[in-house]
Amino acid sequence: MPHTKNGKAFTDLVLETFRFHGRLLAAGDSLTKPLGLTSARWQVLGAIEGQSQSVAQIGRQMGLARQNVQRLANLLEEEGLVEYAPNPDHRRAKLVCLTQRGKKAVKELARRQAVWANQTSSRVNLAEIEVALKALRALRASLG
Repeated sequence: MPHTKNGKAFTDLVLETFRFHGRLLAAGDSLTKPLGLTSARWQVLGAIEGQSQSVAQIGRQMGLARQNVQRLANLLEEEGLVEYAPNPDHRRAKLVCLTQRGKKAVKELARRQAVWANQTSSRVNLAEIEVALKALRALRASLG
């Protein structure tokens, strides 16, 4: 069965999103490398910046496998960026919390990301970015 016009455009968007994702990870790795981090570790740190969460909660929020989040959280703990704390809602699922060192790293990453985002986005019209964001949100919602 051939694609409809919408189906073809959506397929092209999916493929471009995969390529964009690869570039985002590479850019994230460049931003985080001076701090001894990776994009994946940054994702976990960013997920708990506002509130400590369990590994499972981080995985659901970020769309990552729980096992992968657990591995990353353990590495971040070894590096002194996070610590585990008791979870009042679940005896066995501890909360992943930022340490003072982790908070400093997140603050520096936010600064670096703002500079990068401002430079990168300056090459594209604001209205186009907003339309793309609206479309991606609507498509994500339609996927469930």
